[in-house]
Order: sequence, then C-alpha cells, then structure tokens
Amino acid sequence: MDTTKLLELAADGDQAAWDALVDRYSSLLWSVARAHRLGDADAADVVQTTWLKLVENLRRIQDPARLPGWLATTVRHECLRQIRRAERERPTPDDESWRGRPADEPGVDTSLLREERNAGLWRGLAKLSEQCQRLLRVLMADPAPSYAEVSAALDVPVGSIGPTRQRCLRRLREHVRTEDGS
Repeated sequence: MDTTKLLELAADGDQAAWDALVDRYSSLLWSVARAHRLGDADAADVVQTTWLKLVENLRRIQDPARLPGWLATTVRHECLRQIRRAERERPTPDDESWRGRPADEPGVDTSLLREERNAGLWRGLAKLSEQCQRLLRVLMADPAPSYAEVSAALDVPVGSIGPTRQRCLRRLREHVRTEDGS
C-alpha cells in the first residue's frame, strides 16, 4: 500500500495502517538515532518521540512521498535535543554502571578481546571524515535501511551512497591496519 493511503488510514485510526508505517520506517529512525551515538535508552526515547510527533501531524503531511525526509529531519532534531539534555546531566557514583557484572556474562578475556577489537574499529572510524562516519553509522542499522532512506536521512544522492560507502570502508580498513601494524 502506498504511503498516502497509509497516512490517510492511520489518521482515521486504522491500527494496521499505523503498524505498516512503523514497519516501513523504523529502521530509518533507528539508523539516524544510532548515527548520533545515542545509547539504547536515549535512542528508543528519540524514536518514540518521533513517532508521537508523526501521530500529532498525520493530517498535516502534505506530500506523503516526502515522509521519509520528514521523519529523518524530525528524528535528527530530537537526537540533537537529547544530546543537549544529556550534556546538562551528570552521572553519579551510585549509577548502575559501577555495580558488578552478572555471573552469566562471558569471561573477562572474551569481553576484553571484543572490546579491544571494537575500540580499534571505533578509533579507525573516528579518523574518517564526518561524512564517512555518518554514512557508515546509518548503514550499520539492523535491518539495513534502503538507499532511499539513507538518502533522505543524510541528504545525499542515492547514486553516491554505494561508491562513497566503498571509499569509506577502504579508508577504515587502512586506518585499522595501520594501527595494528599489519
């Protein structure tokens, strides 16, 4: 069903139409939230707030074909709002992160090796241009967003996504290899 019809039906209270919209665009919202490096809880709040804003504006969407762009812009604004809010808050020593690990977690060596590998990847990613960082973060979403959704989220032409992704991944591999000494 096309987006125009889904928006009309959802505005009239059709739960199946709303569910179809959520299924269609959730990966886009999550990929934008992850591109802003939000934690799971903050990303979930941002995505939920974006859906709420869509509910509030269902009848005001004039061009349903541009809904992915509207959603991407809205979630981006919510991410920035959340980041500013988090900068004002300070964690305290009694925060949950200071407590011990549950017994069923993998051993220290397993998690240490995984953390070391991931840290190397993140350091390599940090050396990339801002454009590459955003693109790769958005493309890491699960399930992967379509190139049309990536285009809307990052405001880049669909035809440039694949070649840019290749260049960014090549640079990332080079940075990681250089760091490893390989």
